[in-house]
Amino acid sequence: MTSQPTLKTAGSGPGDPGESGSSPSDHDSGLQAGLKNRHLSMIAIGGVIGAGLFVGSSSGIATAGPGILLSYALVGTLVVLVMRMLGEMSAANPTSGSFSAHADRALGPWAGFTIGWLYWFFWVVVLAVEATAGAAILEGWIPAVPQWGWALIVMVVLTATNLVSVGSYGEFEFWFAGIKVVAIAAFIVVGGLAVFGVLPGVDSDQAGLANLTDHGGFLPNGAGAILTGILLVVFSFMGSEIATLAAGESEDPQRAVTKATNSIIWRIGVFYLGSIFVVVCLLPWDSESITEDGSYVAALDSLGIAHAGQIMNFIVLTSVLSCLNSGLYTASRMAFSLGRRGDAPKAFARTTSRGVPRTAILVSVVFGFVAVFFNYKFPDSVFLFLVNSSGAVALFVWLVICFSQLRMRKIIEAEAPEKLVVRMWLYPYLTWASAALIMFVLGYMLTDTEHDGRTTVLLSLLVAAIVLVIALVKQRTAGRRTEDRDGIPAG
Repeated sequence: MTSQPTLKTAGSGPGDPGESGSSPSDHDSGLQAGLKNRHLSMIAIGGVIGAGLFVGSSSGIATAGPGILLSYALVGTLVVLVMRMLGEMSAANPTSGSFSAHADRALGPWAGFTIGWLYWFFWVVVLAVEATAGAAILEGWIPAVPQWGWALIVMVVLTATNLVSVGSYGEFEFWFAGIKVVAIAAFIVVGGLAVFGVLPGVDSDQAGLANLTDHGGFLPNGAGAILTGILLVVFSFMGSEIATLAAGESEDPQRAVTKATNSIIWRIGVFYLGSIFVVVCLLPWDSESITEDGSYVAALDSLGIAHAGQIMNFIVLTSVLSCLNSGLYTASRMAFSLGRRGDAPKAFARTTSRGVPRTAILVSVVFGFVAVFFNYKFPDSVFLFLVNSSGAVALFVWLVICFSQLRMRKIIEAEAPEKLVVRMWLYPYLTWASAALIMFVLGYMLTDTEHDGRTTVLLSLLVAAIVLVIALVKQRTAGRRTEDRDGIPAG
């Protein structure tokens, strides 16, 4: 059994010798405080709006009807609770390793190693998925460039952006996320006016609150469809935690984490529940246009907005580029943190004079390119395996956050209670309830064969088991390291 870790005071870590005059933020040696408050605010807001919301919501509506609102509400509540736990730990000790570093301190090196590498694996697969999705849209606009060419261009441009400085990443993400936020806010306002009969030119017989109950009731497919809906929407929430990773490179990490954590409720309530509410009120849930055109395109069409499909393609492309940009950033910072803790090659922890972990970025991109190649060459075998085997990582991450927070609260209270500027509500009861709900969802996924839930969980568990075995073997052969792990003595 390892000795209880001690809590590091944020900002107390030594700066990188090679970065004289720089301002490390958390402060991980070598990384610099290059993200401004407006960057962090938009990253936090945009992080909960993924392309999955625009693309994947139609299948959820077709499955659960208006009851999909309950599915989104349940998952949204879970994300709020998990983010509250993560916010508590990250406000006390902001770090680019976020939940992986917290798991390392609270549960042991095996936990930080396992969840860190699984999270990195998840995002490099996402890079391939999003690059392919973005390339498909761009090829439709400019067919002279083949789809693989667009995927290459998109990946190279965003890699260059991340290699310049963390500030350039923040600036790109500020505008990408800004477009998403403005678009979905405008959709909610205009759609809401139509639902309540204020917007002229909209068929009042088709749009209205009556759509919530008139077509088979609020739960036309039964209460069980709510659970199936949860499986279909849960993964569109992945990305909420990016703000806590990025906070480690901001000028005031504790303030950034606190602000992101406190605003998660209204962000999910407005962007997810608000927009889906508008969709299911504008159109009957069983409308063919929702499944054929997509929920948001169908809703825009019903409002008489010209070129609705192309408008939505632009918004989806922006979301894809935002996800790619953040995915590359997130994967590289997790690799950086793993390198600092000795769980990855030391080269991953080296930074340039601008505080950029160049090796960590390039390695992540290389694996992303390999995954893109598999997507084009072996889409129904190798790439399908990669997607399914990383699919449940979001739930694994949230579960580890729950168990980490249960122990970290005691450590913080014992050593630095003044750092509890963000507190988990009704601790430890809501933490245990959240963990139980996550395990219930994983268990329910094992019964789902129609939407590949069972395959996703089993393959994800297989990959997680392999990584865990490697972590345990590494820990046993090397022993607990006595040097600093992210600035925290081993004890």
